[in-house]
Amino acid sequence: MPQSLSQIFVHIVFSTKNRLPYLEDRTILDETHVFLASTCERQRCASIAVGGVTDHAHILCTLHRTVAIADLVKELKRETSIWLKKRSRDLRSFYWQEGYGAFSVSTSQIETVRTYIRNQERHHATRSFQDEFRHLLDRHDIEYDERYVWD
Repeated sequence: MPQSLSQIFVHIVFSTKNRLPYLEDRTILDETHVFLASTCERQRCASIAVGGVTDHAHILCTLHRTVAIADLVKELKRETSIWLKKRSRDLRSFYWQEGYGAFSVSTSQIETVRTYIRNQERHHATRSFQDEFRHLLDRHDIEYDERYVWD
């Protein structure tokens, strides 16, 4: 076959270091989501939805056929960290957590995941990031050891 084709959707989740609420300022939170979306685009991964709250981010995007998930997440974190530290003096100590979660999404579930990401503030009125992340891991049958999930 002379052409390589793919259509892979991925839901990426990562938190701030120690889940500190660095993104409390609404303007900075919204701008961070826009910046994450544009970073996806620069990596040739189409952004479908970006959201989150003060201590973590959710990204639903396509995964370009030549981009590894680990490389995409590395660039998302690197570029936003640099940008946030320049954006505000209060964010000079900003860091994302070392790890992340990446979950495959079927075409039929795109709208469900998009809605889920858009409703993060309402969702986190009753559920912590840790509970949400455990739920995602369990739902996707990912084995994990609590000792190594959080930083």
